Amino acid sequence: MELGPYLILASLEGAVTAAVLALTAVGLSLVFGVMRVVNIAHGEFFMLGAVIAWFIAHSLGGHPAIGFAAALIVAPLLVGAIAVAADMTILKRVNYDPERTIVATIGLLYIIQQLALMSYGPDARPVEAPFNTRLAIPWIENGENGWRMIWPWGLGTTTYKLAVIGAAITVLLGVWLLMKRTRIGLVMRATQADRDMALAFGIPVERVYALVFGMGAALAALAAVLIVPIQQAHYLMGADPLLLSFIVVIIGGLGSLPGTVLAAVLIGLSDGIISVFFSPTLAKILATLLVGLVLVFRPEGLAGKRGA
Repeated sequence: MELGPYLILASLEGAVTAAVLALTAVGLSLVFGVMRVVNIAHGEFFMLGAVIAWFIAHSLGGHPAIGFAAALIVAPLLVGAIAVAADMTILKRVNYDPERTIVATIGLLYIIQQLALMSYGPDARPVEAPFNTRLAIPWIENGENGWRMIWPWGLGTTTYKLAVIGAAITVLLGVWLLMKRTRIGLVMRATQADRDMALAFGIPVERVYALVFGMGAALAALAAVLIVPIQQAHYLMGADPLLLSFIVVIIGGLGSLPGTVLAAVLIGLSDGIISVFFSPTLAKILATLLVGLVLVFRPEGLAGKRGA
């Protein structure tokens, strides 16, 4: 059997990882870019989205599409509202000081994690996908009778995984349009460029910060809802998304949304390919090594501005 079919399969798995990672990392990048806050609790907002999705799907019952559709709407909104409340009651009180916000978000991480453990329990639980038809992927090979199409065993994906990729692309385009084409995006970019000048022009900076913090958490929760039919919901599942999101944000450039998406695709595809052909541990090692190389040779990131 040729290497090509396995490479396609690995790339498809990596594309799903990249899609979810891009959503999660864009939320983290948005918070840092506008607020200059390093949100250590970002992974727990991801976990909270998955746990809430399970509660909603389990409570509604019926056809899986009903519970999943409700979770897709309710979980990001609810997690976003929790993040806004956390911003107004915690981060605002420490005046968004970089050092104190790190400590505050570490505390928030443990609070969310322990509340999830007490209410949800220690078990990993699945959410059924709304649709999950298996799709075989053809391959062309050159045999004794010339070129022919074959259907290699195991080479395939599901309609749900393709839908995850499509949904992530749609949401990321929506975020880009929001930032570039709307008044809200203009206000966010003005706040990011110069907080004091934004205040002088009457922009309610603290409300902008609350909105951005809520949006970042909502994007992480949305990513979790999309991935939870593939990975089970667990109260400790926020660690890996947090680590990978930081890796992506550093490689892409702190606060750069295009760089973040580019880095997420790079890390996601490489993670999928390396995990299939070698091991997931090697994929994480290489990603960490890439962070070191970026920090040494291009500390502003792939799409960051020099001297920024």
